Amino acid sequence: MIFNASLIAQGEFLRATFGLLQPHLLTYILIAVAIALIVIFIVRPSITISIEGKILAFIAFFVLPVVVAGIGASEHMAGSEETQFCLSCHIMAPWGRSLYVDDPNHIPAAHFQNHRIDPEVACYTCHTDYAMFGTLRTKLEGLHHVYVNYFGTPMNPIHLYHPYRNRECLHCHLGARGFAGNAVHMAIMPTLKDDTLSCISSGCHDTIHNVDTLDKMKFWTPTE
Repeated sequence: MIFNASLIAQGEFLRATFGLLQPHLLTYILIAVAIALIVIFIVRPSITISIEGKILAFIAFFVLPVVVAGIGASEHMAGSEETQFCLSCHIMAPWGRSLYVDDPNHIPAAHFQNHRIDPEVACYTCHTDYAMFGTLRTKLEGLHHVYVNYFGTPMNPIHLYHPYRNRECLHCHLGARGFAGNAVHMAIMPTLKDDTLSCISSGCHDTIHNVDTLDKMKFWTPTE
């Protein structure tokens, strides 16, 4: 998480430094500048004899590539929090469709439709430890997703690598009046906090995406 925060902070600093330029436009400009300088050094290597030339060469070959990589990584990290990014893979379409099921018992759909979570970052809000936003292990698993999506065979049916943690529910609900005022929640709180009992256990909040039954469901259509 420190790695993620560092990349995002670097991107914010660079955006503030370069004013109103859009990150992608700034990236293209910096790439063009770096390429132009590198071409100049290849054509006229004698420029690097002077101290100024050495400094300029260092900027062209090292500083600008690092800055461009920082901006790109920051923008990618921010963009991969968006729901549309998660659903951009064809195989995830049923999970995106499940967010519009017209049934309050469907937990993701009820949260999404009622804006209990930000719809723009709905997937990330409920899966904060997934892929690029978790530990080093989950980052590697995220890269594996990318690999199999382009070069292999994605898992079928899709499933989480690890059991869903109550932490993802409690980071919003813990302390909320409706949650804390429920005697059942309070009675089982220790088992919720240590994941002994899952929030999505049978008989609790167990109706999640249920993509296998979507053809039998009614769907909600948002109004503009």
